[in-house]
Amino acid sequence: MLLYLDIDGVMVPANSWRRPEILDDGFPAFGQMATEALRKIISSTGAGIVLTTSHKSRYTPKEWRDIFKKRGIGVNSVKRLPENTLHLNRRDELVKWFNTNPVHDNFIIIDDDKSLNELPQFLKNRLLLTSGSVGLTEYQAEEALRLFERESHELA
Repeated sequence: MLLYLDIDGVMVPANSWRRPEILDDGFPAFGQMATEALRKIISSTGAGIVLTTSHKSRYTPKEWRDIFKKRGIGVNSVKRLPENTLHLNRRDELVKWFNTNPVHDNFIIIDDDKSLNELPQFLKNRLLLTSGSVGLTEYQAEEALRLFERESHELA
């Protein structure tokens, strides 16, 4: 199981009136609600993370695991989409990735980018869209678990 995960607007609420707290590793603190929600998803599914965030190339996968660990989230696997050298929007970046990489795992996409509403249906059915100013919520964690369960039954 894989989570294609954005950070800004998902783990770090994007509020223009408030600067996020920057921890000593140089990266913003995650919101408490988002942290608890992601912890719930990972502990229930064992899902690995594939980072889709624009920050994905700033750190190595090991550094990303340390970032998550420092924020109270244990992850077994952290991968990243390739660097977005073509400067594609998130929707096009994901479509390109899924068109060139066979899907072998059950997955969901967690992002706040509204352009993802235009994803092909196969991907949109696995999309959990957050509110950028709120981030990932407990309700959405439950929805993610339902999506994983539904996809597991369909793949069986």
